[in-house]
Amino acid sequence: MGVKPFARIPSVNDTSDAAAEVQAQVLRAMPASRKVALVEDANRTGRRLALAGIGLRFPNASQEERLRLLMDIVLGADLAERVYGPRTPPSGR
Repeated sequence: MGVKPFARIPSVNDTSDAAAEVQAQVLRAMPASRKVALVEDANRTGRRLALAGIGLRFPNASQEERLRLLMDIVLGADLAERVYGPRTPPSGR
């Protein structure tokens, strides 16, 4: 049984086939723990960027209000409300 080919996103064409193959080889050789760490880092970065965007849109919101708005993004408004209760409007815009 052969190894499945590395899936490439068809709409992304800024990487040559040779470079994509090198990326695939590096990922295949990488320990699972390192892959998990990379995903965790990407998630952490994404949340920081989302919080920064929320801060720009609601500069007077408290940290608690910003985190609650982030949960609306991460979980979706319905689940965030079930988990954290109704959201109060953020302080100022």
